[in-house]
Amino acid sequence: MSFSRLGQDRILRQAQDEREAVGIKREWLEKELDIALRNIACFSLDPEKTVDRNCENMIGVAQLPLGVAGPIKIKRLGCKAKEYYVPLATTEGALVASVSRGCKAVSLSGGVSVRVQQVGTTRAPVFQVKNLAHADELISWVKNNFEKLKSVTESTSGHILLLEVKPFLSGRDLFLRFVYDTSEAMGMNMVTVATHKAVELIEKEMGVVCVSLSGNMCVDKKPSWLNFIMGRGKQVWAEVVVKKDIVKTVLKTTPEKIVSVVTSKTMTGSQMSGSLGFNAHYANIVAALFIATGQDPSHIVEGSMGITSAQVEKNGDLYFSVYLPAILAGTVGGGTGLATQKEALKILGLGKSQKGEAFEFAQVIVGTVLAGELSLIGALAADHLARAHEKLGRGKKHE
Repeated sequence: MSFSRLGQDRILRQAQDEREAVGIKREWLEKELDIALRNIACFSLDPEKTVDRNCENMIGVAQLPLGVAGPIKIKRLGCKAKEYYVPLATTEGALVASVSRGCKAVSLSGGVSVRVQQVGTTRAPVFQVKNLAHADELISWVKNNFEKLKSVTESTSGHILLLEVKPFLSGRDLFLRFVYDTSEAMGMNMVTVATHKAVELIEKEMGVVCVSLSGNMCVDKKPSWLNFIMGRGKQVWAEVVVKKDIVKTVLKTTPEKIVSVVTSKTMTGSQMSGSLGFNAHYANIVAALFIATGQDPSHIVEGSMGITSAQVEKNGDLYFSVYLPAILAGTVGGGTGLATQKEALKILGLGKSQKGEAFEFAQVIVGTVLAGELSLIGALAADHLARAHEKLGRGKKHE
């Protein structure tokens, strides 16, 4: 037996259902490798909903500790402030405690103000053109036939809207960056299927060859200046003014020291290293939230990009803000339907397939990122980072 498609079909014929098929595959692997996989075998999710949708060759699950941070008070523009408990799945000791501390500082300061702007999920096929004149012809066709492209792409789903098609040309490679509104879903599968239909139409109408459905100008699951500047998915902002007394009592430092760390670490240090993330650790919070709620973990790459800013107000209080240009997340589709991930979304009051949930989720993400960023930079300013990791990451106790 093997894990080829033929092997899979043979297993399914032997098994009563998908759960039994999962067991047969795991037991075969245990015998093949002479190992025991007792913990991997323990799970509560439904294989019937998971196999061939979320994971092929399923043999069980990998478990992660799930903690909760908060509550954090988030002030959405034009809406009443709302408190959230935030589920975080991580193996990094001190992370949940640090984010919770940031949530406390933010909430005691009246809450974090957030802003979300829909940019759209992208897919960018690359076509081979003959010359510049041919490229101009194709670009003009796309511009003049946008409604036709809109019709064919939106016919693939009732939840997708084509927003724009932006051309980029280098030599004989013409990239067309399709941008979509995917409603409450992150939507990469949706835009891939939709763009394939558009490519078929373009090839038929223009006699041009598509080299690749994804030409890396999307830019998907890679850090890039294009996404940093133009945005992708959702662009998100958050800001808070923390009273100097709260900085002192909760973060154990001063606004001046926090600003100094932001300037020297997140700005100068990031510039010196050529980083695409002018921040302390956005990826930490984004990863923990994404894994907890069933997002595609590879989009943490885009979530690691962004800028942290800080200033001391005239009265001595601390102004603190974060900006993330590319958040790819949703409340339906992908891994959001898995049992534990659905429950994690319930903790946030989400996952009910209601319109506007993806925006609300993005607001929670950026608010939580700010809390985690503020707490870590506060720990660095107070020289508490190593102490916290010794206590929480290694289990060492301090008097």
